[in-house]
Amino acid sequence: MRKLSSFIFYKIMGWKMIGDFDGDNVKKCVVIAVPHTSWHDFYIGLLVRQIAGVKISFMGKKELFKWPFGWYFRKVGGIALDRTPGQNKVEAIAKEFEKRDELRLTLAPEGTRKKVSTWKTGFYYIAKAANVPVIMVAFDFGKKRVVVSSAFYPTDDIDKDLEFMYGFFKGVKGKIPEYSFEPEA
Repeated sequence: MRKLSSFIFYKIMGWKMIGDFDGDNVKKCVVIAVPHTSWHDFYIGLLVRQIAGVKISFMGKKELFKWPFGWYFRKVGGIALDRTPGQNKVEAIAKEFEKRDELRLTLAPEGTRKKVSTWKTGFYYIAKAANVPVIMVAFDFGKKRVVVSSAFYPTDDIDKDLEFMYGFFKGVKGKIPEYSFEPEA
């Protein structure tokens, strides 16, 4: 599958990948993928995961894991998330890191495929609670490239950390460019 994924990604689609997931030898981390503007991000992520040769999981609303596609989402690393109000989702997800020897969990901090100027900060607090780094992944449809950052360990200054992370994604265009992430001025 790795050769087929590489052929599709590099030769047929004409994309390139900058950086890798193994450079820091990180077995547990929160991976944030930005911008999230289209369903196309999903298969790009699956191709990148195959090419990188690392197991990367994602969370999705539990409704996605029902018939008819639930088996597929679980097979490709999906973890069902119960989004019932009144739960501490950050703590529940952080506990998933405790249960496993290896978990690279991809989240979309925009929380939607529509235009946003600020991120939901759950990913940040999950990384802090689980004591794991954040790896940033830019899906740049404008330049046909995926850029993977080194591991970033959140500090206790969320504003400064978000400013740094926002900078990583500056100028990156999603599949639907007008929905691409641009932080508030």
